[in-house]
Amino acid sequence: MGNNIYQSLLKAKTTREKQFAVLIDPDKLKMNNIDNIIHLAENASVDYFFVGGSLLVNDVMNDCIDRVRKVSNIPIIIFPGSTMQINYNADAFLYLSLISGRNPDLLIGRHVESAPMLHRSPLEVISTGYMLIDGGKPTTASYISNTHPIPRDKDDIALCTALAGELLGMKTIFMDAGSGAEQAISTRMIQTVSSQLSIPLIIGGGIRTPEKAAANVAAGADVIVIGNAIEKDPTLLIELSDAVHSTVPNF
Repeated sequence: MGNNIYQSLLKAKTTREKQFAVLIDPDKLKMNNIDNIIHLAENASVDYFFVGGSLLVNDVMNDCIDRVRKVSNIPIIIFPGSTMQINYNADAFLYLSLISGRNPDLLIGRHVESAPMLHRSPLEVISTGYMLIDGGKPTTASYISNTHPIPRDKDDIALCTALAGELLGMKTIFMDAGSGAEQAISTRMIQTVSSQLSIPLIIGGGIRTPEKAAANVAAGADVIVIGNAIEKDPTLLIELSDAVHSTVPNF
């Protein structure tokens, strides 16, 4: 297992270079649309593909990763809805621990089951403190995980949770409002958390415009992840990527 992806995340944080990831949910995205998104992502200098979803009901994840790998050199990071969503053709695996919830199965239970397989795999495993933030409506992630998201106005809870994740040894923190969120995570919460965090901060959920993406990185997000908005309008990908890569942080 290498450490190339995480080193690129750390280097970007140190140099204050913002990064952009496209989330591909194999269940939501028709396979005949993937080639178009890959082509647009290459032209937009997208940094990463995140592949996965909270509930994969169709057995197409492997086909999706294989399709991306054949035509693109953009790194593929598995963003698993289950720790058993493993594909050795990817580059890295976000080992998510749902630190915002109190479900022991998703804090450590599932990880015990998947650890031997991941330990033997060639994947770069990135331990990630995963935090669900209230996006205005119930999401698949909150339903499947049987946890309550952090209220969107409780910046202090978000900060303490993220710091706990860092002190426990997590390599990244991923704050997510969930796919299709009505409201994205507030810039105030992002700034509060990022100001005290020394590890990369990933933000996703409810980001639909280049202006919001730019505001999030200006507030301190290190990586912006967008999926739902691109599924609806793939051409938006280039504007979103430009917004992320060209924004200068406020601090």
